[in-house]
Amino acid sequence: MNSPILSPFSDAAFISLNILDLRQLALHWLAEPHARAKAAGVTAMRQAWLAGALQLNRQGDLLAPTTIPGRPAKPDLVAPLEVKRRSMATPEGRASLIHALAHIEFNAINLALDAVWRFPDMPEAYYVDWLQVAQEEAYHFGLLADHLQTLGYQYGDFSAHNSLWELAEKTQADVLARMALVPRTMEARGLDATPALRAKLAQVKDQAAAEILDIILRDEIGHVGIGNRWFAYLCEQRQLEPIACFAALAKEFRAPQLRAPFNVPARLAAGFTQEELHAMKIE
Repeated sequence: MNSPILSPFSDAAFISLNILDLRQLALHWLAEPHARAKAAGVTAMRQAWLAGALQLNRQGDLLAPTTIPGRPAKPDLVAPLEVKRRSMATPEGRASLIHALAHIEFNAINLALDAVWRFPDMPEAYYVDWLQVAQEEAYHFGLLADHLQTLGYQYGDFSAHNSLWELAEKTQADVLARMALVPRTMEARGLDATPALRAKLAQVKDQAAAEILDIILRDEIGHVGIGNRWFAYLCEQRQLEPIACFAALAKEFRAPQLRAPFNVPARLAAGFTQEELHAMKIE
């Protein structure tokens, strides 16, 4: 049965679910297949946490269903090279780009929820941070999905790829690897790519989409910063040198190669040091 979404911002929504633990509820919404219901549920979950309506059990592993992450039947997931590229000069091409960005944000909701439920024994601030990320990614998804509708399309109308979640699966056994390679590698790449995408949208006079990307870039700097903060914390806890640790993890998990152009100011604002960027050959 699908999760109720008629009143996702009410206390009754959480009473009906009978889930009052933050990590358990994050797992519930991670398994939710409907994109809009997931986004609404995550927003309500953060509101409930801020209102003091949820508890947090930081100890112990949780049993996950086999259906995570929950995702709708559409879009069709294909290999990255099989995602059809369309010209931005056409309305369909512009919609395709907006769809690709919405898919990234949908995956980002799942990634943040996975960070909340999967890893026990972290400080409370860790879970609060990733709950904030999940809610902001849900907001981004809603903005893009709504804008896509103004262009005559729905989320799911174009094919998409799954490489972002594949790296999450590879790092599911170790929170250190997850913090190193998802926010600091994949999501940081978004900081690099956003300015060029915004320029393309502005060039075809889609000012609404350009302004959405301004919001996303602002928030994503904070999200990458959260990844940097917890990566540094874990390195300190395990007495590891961060630059060497990151290089070793990138090699072990075959992280995607970083390619220019780089948004150095945004990376610095997100907490990367000049020494780290130099070691990554980001100038």
